[in-house]
Amino acid sequence: MAEYKLLLPSMGEGVMEATIITWLFNEGDNVKEDDSVVEIATDKVDSDVPTPVSGKIVKILKQKDEVAKVGEAIAILEIEGEGTASEEAKTETPAAAPDAETLKTIEQPLQTAAASNVEFSGDLYLSPLVKSIAQQENISETELKSIKGSGLEGRITKEDILAYVANRGSQPAQPAAPAQAVSTPQPAVSAPAATVPVNAGDEIIPMDRMRKIIAENMVKAKQIAPHVTSFIETDVTNVVKWRNKNKAAFEKREGEKLTFMPIFVKAVVKAIQDFPMINVSVNGDSIIKKKNINIGMATALPDGNLIVPVIKNADQLSLSGLAKAINDLAYRARNKKLRPEDTQGATYTISNVGSFGNLMGTPIIPQPQVAILAIGAIVKKPAVLETADGDVIAIRNLMFMSHSYDHRVVDGSLGGMMLKHVHDYLENWDLNTEI
Repeated sequence: MAEYKLLLPSMGEGVMEATIITWLFNEGDNVKEDDSVVEIATDKVDSDVPTPVSGKIVKILKQKDEVAKVGEAIAILEIEGEGTASEEAKTETPAAAPDAETLKTIEQPLQTAAASNVEFSGDLYLSPLVKSIAQQENISETELKSIKGSGLEGRITKEDILAYVANRGSQPAQPAAPAQAVSTPQPAVSAPAATVPVNAGDEIIPMDRMRKIIAENMVKAKQIAPHVTSFIETDVTNVVKWRNKNKAAFEKREGEKLTFMPIFVKAVVKAIQDFPMINVSVNGDSIIKKKNINIGMATALPDGNLIVPVIKNADQLSLSGLAKAINDLAYRARNKKLRPEDTQGATYTISNVGSFGNLMGTPIIPQPQVAILAIGAIVKKPAVLETADGDVIAIRNLMFMSHSYDHRVVDGSLGGMMLKHVHDYLENWDLNTEI
């Protein structure tokens, strides 16, 4: 018999580790190829890890709530054959350690590094390389939080920390001043949370892992981007008529529901093509103009949490293709079947607050995007129409849309014109559009 190491597989760009939620098999159990053996959680999504081989689980190396790195062994299986094997995990090549020339002027003696007792709380994501440099250079967590990271989602890269160390080493060490004595500009920090009194009969509900991530991301998003929101009311009577005419035939032909979302996505994609500078991200003092149009779709989960699966290359999909992609992502999101890559790479997001009966909302822009559209409920209202014979009042299907955008790079003219184009595409929807 041979020993096989089951490794934590690559889970997409930027995902370097995962937390073990629960093992679906125990030590001593036999598993078949492609069996899901363990549930894991990343900062993006929960998912299962299948085994690529059949065998017996002889040793579980990572227990519930423990964190495993991509490419790290999480279990050992006994399989047919001889010797030792391991899964060919498609992991990203780890960042190379800084060379001697780079570090020779800033390294502390090896004895200092070995004696360092710096510990980190886990509130700040650090790659193993960055963490080792921080410990070697005796950099505290408070100092790390003052470093503006240039990596994904503001994470500190090797280059960031080396630049900080070089600058830090050229200045005499200064004790940290108490918060009330600060007189010079300091990096923005979150205000301490107010102490909340707990009274008799109050129920204390600990946040689950996903709610903690949502809370952290929402706070960061508001801290990073100055939000501006524009509003518009849109007559979607033609859209409603078209869907009513086509939904039964589409369901019969495709076996799937035809919702309003593919129509909204289609209109948004057209408007993004008209105004490509809305499909960007900010990286320091640079603007990254995205080639692909990947639409995030905010989706409420049965447990009350929120996730944003992504329709990749939405501009290349027909209405039918959009409908199928949206239905598939929504189903898998609500049934915890999303893969990590399903929630990555969005360049613009739509949130359908109308599904909860809300008329409008002021959505928070998910970083690193610069805009998000909220779709309100479709409501029948009397409206004034201009006709050849004069103005008349008619019952129409009206809907509010609200567009939040990052005022660092999106001014009111761009944010407003883009919203107006979405409005125009929906109001002028062709009743003969094919699906």
